[in-house]
Amino acid sequence: MARILIAEDEPDIRELVAFTLRFAGHEVTTTNNGEEALHKAQEIIPDLILMDVRMPKMTGYDACRAMKADAALKDIPVVFLSAKGQDAEIQIGLEAGAEEYLLKPFAPDQLVERVKAILGKFGK
Repeated sequence: MARILIAEDEPDIRELVAFTLRFAGHEVTTTNNGEEALHKAQEIIPDLILMDVRMPKMTGYDACRAMKADAALKDIPVVFLSAKGQDAEIQIGLEAGAEEYLLKPFAPDQLVERVKAILGKFGK
């Protein structure tokens, strides 16, 4: 199906999201922080990027801004996964270029449905 890049610094969450999406048939690559995600995205050119907001080395917001400034990555949808659900946080994420902002915790089937909808919107 789709090639999905996950950037999440919490190992348990990263593995749960990766397992869920692999089980749904996607090819999944994982990274531990925003800086790794930026480099890996340039390497594999994924169809979708799921990214935590608060990560070491480079926040999800900064990584998203860098991706949107890169001609090869700018059209790839980025979805933030975060426990920070304040309106200001969500607004910062959308202004950074994110397609959507999913709040943790979420059910695995909810994640799969959102990913399917976003990929469909982008013709993937």
